Amino acid sequence: MEDQKTRLLAGVVIPDTDVVRLAWEFAEARCEPYLFNHVVRSWLFATSIASIQNVEHDREVLAIGALLHDVTLNMSFRGPRRFEVEAADIAREFAIDAGLEPRRVQLVWDCVALNSTPSIGLYKEAEVSLCTAGICLDVVGLGYERVRAVEMKAITTAFPRLDLKKRMTKCFCHMAEAAPLTTYDNFLRDFGLRYVDGYSPPSSVDFVMNTPFES
Repeated sequence: MEDQKTRLLAGVVIPDTDVVRLAWEFAEARCEPYLFNHVVRSWLFATSIASIQNVEHDREVLAIGALLHDVTLNMSFRGPRRFEVEAADIAREFAIDAGLEPRRVQLVWDCVALNSTPSIGLYKEAEVSLCTAGICLDVVGLGYERVRAVEMKAITTAFPRLDLKKRMTKCFCHMAEAAPLTTYDNFLRDFGLRYVDGYSPPSSVDFVMNTPFES
């Protein structure tokens, strides 16, 4: 890719391009303040990790994927598919409209769709792996020690957490209540089991044992 203009954001060097600015505006218009701060922190953490590990990557793809990964995480979500997939399709349309070529569009989709599945996302292409790493750092502290304390403070001061744990849990529980079929095979199942009365997910064991085959 050709050289891109850059700027500093909370001490992190980020690309300063039209598509990144559009992704920022797109996310800001659709995310509550706590959630917008989360997606920005996730992007900055991912970018910091790339710098620390000297990982070559498409900086615009990473920016779009991180900034748009939670555009469907809200109290109005009803499915019909997992919120990550619904968001991935929105991000894909954004990337297409922004003029990205098909391979970059697919990377954006993967960044978003796999953002909460580190057992897969961390082993995908650099952009997907970095996006997953930045998001998981902000949500569950994965790799927290990799970011220097001074950088961590700068990022969390510029984009404070605003009671993320409580607010995110509320959204996760809403999804388990309003769209339970989207939660059975992913991390939302844990929130449903712990916090939602009457939540009763099916068992994968039963799916296997009840298939219409003799053996």
